[in-house]
Amino acid sequence: MKIPKPGAPVRGSKSGQPIMALFDLLGRSWAMGVIWNLNRGPCTFRELQTRCNMVSLTTLNSRLKELTEAYLIERCLEGYQLTSSGEELFSLLSPLGKWSGKWAEKF
Repeated sequence: MKIPKPGAPVRGSKSGQPIMALFDLLGRSWAMGVIWNLNRGPCTFRELQTRCNMVSLTTLNSRLKELTEAYLIERCLEGYQLTSSGEELFSLLSPLGKWSGKWAEKF
């Protein structure tokens, strides 16, 4: 599956709006989990698989390729790490994590 790109139709939207492409990418299985876990620091493929509760090799490999192509993660000496764009994205998503905790209490 190719990665969603701004300016092109994506799952759930034909508008090509960048936010919709981002939501499509982040909505894929384990995409957010990879970003969340790499925020803890660079790690190897195997360590990342462990951090992600033993996600399947196929799924993790696909997410790493997609997130690399989307300029959110990159290869490094230690394995994989967030790019500056990935770090910025995490800093924007982190408050949503806190908000979702408050929201979850309502259920």
